[in-house]
Amino acid sequence: MAEAPKIELFVKASDDGESIGNCPFCQRLFMILWLKGVNFTITTVDMKRAPDQLKDVAPGSQPPFLMYNGEVKTDTNKIEEFLEETLAPPQYPKLCCNNRESNCAGEDIFQKFSGYVKNPRPDLNETPEKKFLLTLLKLNMYLETPLDYELKQNPNATVSSRLFLDGDSLTLADCNLLPKLNIVKVVLKKYYNFDIQSNLKGLTRYLENAYKRDEFRYTCPNNDEIELAYRPVVKHVNKSQK
Repeated sequence: MAEAPKIELFVKASDDGESIGNCPFCQRLFMILWLKGVNFTITTVDMKRAPDQLKDVAPGSQPPFLMYNGEVKTDTNKIEEFLEETLAPPQYPKLCCNNRESNCAGEDIFQKFSGYVKNPRPDLNETPEKKFLLTLLKLNMYLETPLDYELKQNPNATVSSRLFLDGDSLTLADCNLLPKLNIVKVVLKKYYNFDIQSNLKGLTRYLENAYKRDEFRYTCPNNDEIELAYRPVVKHVNKSQK
C-alpha cells in the first residue's frame, strides 16, 4: 500500500479567530476530505491577521487552500479535481456523480439568494425574490423526480426516495451545494422568518438526510457565525427600506 499523503487544509476562521468560519468553499473541501477517509489536518486562518499567518505558506491567497505533501494548491475547483483523481479507488471512494444533471442541480440558488438578500430597493424586491424562489422549486423538483436507476428498480415510481442529489451516497455535487443551502437556511430563518423546508418535500428530505451525516453536520460553521457575517448586509438593506 502506498504511503499515506500528508494533507493540511487551510480554512477561514470564525470571528473568534479559532473555530471554523462562514465559507461554503472551505466546507466543501472539508467534506470531500472527510468522505475520502484520508487522514488530514485542519488549520483555521484568522483573516484579521491573514498576511502574517500566510506569508510562509500561500502569500496573497484566500482560504481555502491545500498543502499536499508540501505542495500548495489554491484553486477550489482544481483542488476538488486533484483530490478526486489522486485519492482514487480502490484505496479511496469515488465521489463524482453518476448522473450529469446532479452536478447542476441547485447551481444558481446561491447567486439568486445573494441577489435577493442584498437588494437595497424594496420596491424592486419582488423580481429577485421570485427568481430565488424559482431556484428552490427547481431543485425540489429534481430531488422529487426519480433518477434512471430508481426507475430500473421500480418502473412505476413517481416520486424519488433517494437520500441525496445523485443517490444514497454523498457526492462532490452535495459537497458543493449543501454548505450553500445551510447558509441560505440560516440567514432566511434568522432575518426573514422564512423556512425553506416548509412546503418543499424533496428539499426537506434532502436537508434532513444531510444533517444526519457527520461529514456535513460537523463541518458546518456555527449558526451565529453565519448570522454575524450577514448582519451588515441585512442592516444595509433595512436602512434603505426606511
